[in-house]
Amino acid sequence: MEEKNNLIGKAVNRIDGVLKITGKATYATDYPAKDMAYAVLFKSTIASGTITDIDTTKTQESQGVLAVITHKNAPRLNVKGGLRGGALLQGPEVYFYGQHIGIVVAETFEQATHAAHLIKVEYHKKEEKIDFEKLAPSAGMPQGKELADLFRGDAKASLEEAAVKIVETYETPIEHHHPMEPHSTVAVWEGENVILYNGSQIINGAQASAAATLNLKPEQVRIISPFIGGGFGSKGGQWANLVLTAVAAKMVSRPVKLALTRQQMFNSVGLRQRNKQKISLGATKDGKLISLAHETTTHTAIDGEYIEPCGDCSKIMYETPNSLISYRVVPMNIILPTYTRGPGKSTGSFALESAMDELAYKLDIDPIEFRLKNQPERDPSNGKPWSSRKVIDCLREGAKAFGWEKRNATPGKNRIGNNLIGYGVACGSYPARQRDSSAVIKLTRNGNLVTATVEIAASDLGTGTNTILAQTAADGLGISMEHITVKIGDSNLPPAAGSVGSVGAASFANAVNDACTKITDELLVKSNKKFFVRPTASQLMISEHINSFDTRADAKAPMEAEQYSAHSFNANFAEVHVNIHTGMIKVTRFLAVTGAGKILNPKTARSQIIGGNIWGIGMALSEESIIDPRWGNFATRSFGDYHVPTNFDIGKLDAMFIKEDDKIPNKMGIKGIGEVGIVGVAAAVANAVFNATGKRVRSLPITPDKLL
Repeated sequence: MEEKNNLIGKAVNRIDGVLKITGKATYATDYPAKDMAYAVLFKSTIASGTITDIDTTKTQESQGVLAVITHKNAPRLNVKGGLRGGALLQGPEVYFYGQHIGIVVAETFEQATHAAHLIKVEYHKKEEKIDFEKLAPSAGMPQGKELADLFRGDAKASLEEAAVKIVETYETPIEHHHPMEPHSTVAVWEGENVILYNGSQIINGAQASAAATLNLKPEQVRIISPFIGGGFGSKGGQWANLVLTAVAAKMVSRPVKLALTRQQMFNSVGLRQRNKQKISLGATKDGKLISLAHETTTHTAIDGEYIEPCGDCSKIMYETPNSLISYRVVPMNIILPTYTRGPGKSTGSFALESAMDELAYKLDIDPIEFRLKNQPERDPSNGKPWSSRKVIDCLREGAKAFGWEKRNATPGKNRIGNNLIGYGVACGSYPARQRDSSAVIKLTRNGNLVTATVEIAASDLGTGTNTILAQTAADGLGISMEHITVKIGDSNLPPAAGSVGSVGAASFANAVNDACTKITDELLVKSNKKFFVRPTASQLMISEHINSFDTRADAKAPMEAEQYSAHSFNANFAEVHVNIHTGMIKVTRFLAVTGAGKILNPKTARSQIIGGNIWGIGMALSEESIIDPRWGNFATRSFGDYHVPTNFDIGKLDAMFIKEDDKIPNKMGIKGIGEVGIVGVAAAVANAVFNATGKRVRSLPITPDKLL
């Protein structure tokens, strides 16, 4: 008989690793379909106005073309169905450059691409709103009440009384997600039902949005998405390309494949908006904070609102009796912003943690000691007790491992050859939550061999969902991992939360764990026996000669979870080398120390943290989407000019996890790490650059021209 495995917490290899390295993992456009047709989007070439005419004559006559779909012949869709960013071909209005204004469907991709270039569009152009600097002074209150001004005490009055203070503005630019797999869909109609093969971070969310937009019932739409080549938030809420593929397939009565090009990704699936963040900090001479104000000015779309919550970290990271968190927003003729890895926390922590470093320097206090001096005993934003809070451990253990004692507190004094050396530190946080999810366990016995199938409509962004669920089931059932099959990524499976907001692992694993407990309990009842030691489900299947058995569990967060403030926390340490002649910056070492509850698989967890760190380094040093002020389109339209870090840009990376047993957020004590890995990273790099050079750069990315 197989015994309990104790696999949770072990660095197990990915069970889908061989599929990926051999190219056998199936992504959205890998699904074959008989008589497949190919769709290509064509887009607006103005940022604001109205389409007065679309001449598709030459396109329709072009070889292989099956259909040309515009607002003139597109079916009526429900624009309030839950898709993000509009652009559903429901009218002639244009709200941003690159808005979808039509689809060409042809026998081949090449034919569709050629035909799309033959379309002639005439516009009545209106004055576009694309200059953030010019528009920012007119920014107003957000529509969403959750971002109303949040006061505690009197931040402005207490700032005037502070012995030491800083008031500075920090800027982060527009960024794009750019997963390795661009957004793509294959649509196959079966009568009045449609199957959509699509990269979806939230399987059931995509199903509900597509159904509502297409005026169908949810059960008429099936989302299949077993593998996703990255998403980082852009595949959380679904965009118009998902439904437009279904529309195209319906109109030509054939399966249709639509894949965005890298250039189309810039204005099809959202972005991280530009933020201006004014931080005001005041402290006593001995370094106790008495005032904190975090005031964000940003932009949204003309026809919709999304604002990333840049002040979230400022609400909870440090103790102060007086604080202000506020947001002001201006509508612009740019695509609707959306969730981007660590939304609000990654950008907001750059401002907050840079300001903390500045104030520590002004106070002549070590930046780690300054942070330790201002740790709150409870969540300052709501007064709730922490479920646990490992910031102090992260800072202290990280300082030892990184060699913080070697840091020279005086900027510009540590030099090797032509390089100035700097050390920087910054903290970060992200909420820990479990969301409702369901799982089915199916057991089958063949002699003394028991196998299991786990079914749950979870998603895998490439982070290792399949593996951690197999580990969870193996421990819960007493079955070896090689005898467990995990089925995810299909809306026909039991409903589940999404791989967003660091809720995936906690929600999925707890659902599977609950199902394992439940099926064992049911098998015990079925046996009608009492055991001195609780047997595993596998042992019961064998001892009771049961050939097959299954059950479903519907998992929810514990009732008491809402009474506490639960978060993952980290401390980030960066070492940079800055060339005195060129201003080129190299992050030679980076250490992330994270307290995130139970770590299900240290190998996949480390990979997630390092991935977030790399993006944070890119955020600090290279990533920026630039708008062409003449037209409102992006001047950066490929990896040739939108610079993501490469292996050459990254030095030695390491990740440490602080042991943490916190069962308040959920039974298994899982807090989530997908988001927190990027939070605080850019600030750690920026603070290291200051320590190296003595120059404080408050506008990202920190490029050589800003240092020379």
